[in-house]
Amino acid sequence: MKYLITGGAGFIGSNYCHYVVNKYPEDQFVCLDALTYAGNYNNIKSLEGKPNFKFVHGDITDRELVDKLFNDEKFDVVINFAAESHVDNSIKNPGIFLTTNIIGTQVLMDASLKYGIKRYHQVSTDEVYGDLPLDRPDLKFTEETPIHTSSPYSSSKAGADLLVGAYHRTFGLPTTISRCSNNYGPYQFPEKLIPVVISKALKDENVPVYGTGSNVRDWIHVHDHNVGVDLIVRNGKVGEVYNLGGHSERDNLTMVKNILKQLGKSEDLIKFVEDRKGHDLRYAIDSTKAEKELGWNRSYTFEEGIKETIDWYLNNTDWIDNILSGEYKEAYKD
Repeated sequence: MKYLITGGAGFIGSNYCHYVVNKYPEDQFVCLDALTYAGNYNNIKSLEGKPNFKFVHGDITDRELVDKLFNDEKFDVVINFAAESHVDNSIKNPGIFLTTNIIGTQVLMDASLKYGIKRYHQVSTDEVYGDLPLDRPDLKFTEETPIHTSSPYSSSKAGADLLVGAYHRTFGLPTTISRCSNNYGPYQFPEKLIPVVISKALKDENVPVYGTGSNVRDWIHVHDHNVGVDLIVRNGKVGEVYNLGGHSERDNLTMVKNILKQLGKSEDLIKFVEDRKGHDLRYAIDSTKAEKELGWNRSYTFEEGIKETIDWYLNNTDWIDNILSGEYKEAYKD
């Protein structure tokens, strides 16, 4: 089987590439990534030279490039990780989120239809469901929860999900969608909460926390998320949506304090800043469907996963420095 993995140089996509390239040596994997600011060739550089891995520099919105790639490679499966994903950036510049997340998805699905792809999988987010109240811990997002978005980012992902569903129903494209909670782990671009806290704390700089830090997120280790995606792609029912959650809810302030404690840093570094516009209160995923239908489960406890993640960043400070200096942009030459 030959797989196209888009966005494979980003955080979640690169971890997925490492997982499947090593797990399935008999399959072929092509990674397509535009290497925009959050795509880092260094994340997958060690895979180059593997007989079942190939990197292609390109944008999923480039219809001509995508068509040629599908024609040349004869893919069986497409897994779309490619997305603009930082909520703050979507508030500042919504347009690029609509272009990449919706139009890019359309381009990939048009090519998938044209070339008879056996499975198209869309990697989505729990943010398409909106948020949950802080005082109702019994409530969780299920696959039947109505879409109710808060940011341009989540709206663009919801738009893509709806388009995927439409292509399945109208054109018969064999699709699946996964919606995951907040990921953590190696290779996460240092604009997200955990790497921001680590990188700033190591330099004894102020660690920004939105509002009062009471917003709650459900955290899942990126490896567990990717195991779930792999199971859905291989065994999931066509036309279905599957939630993948961590069952590890933490408010942001507790998360920050936890990281500072493990780094041996003072909580005095915490600086509360103006809250994000339209900031979702709480996310919580019910992943019963994936667990029952696919036998998926998490291998990491939050305590194990966050310790391993912090250790990875401590052992790879050069990776963070390379990004903060901008040198990572020179890692790949066409």
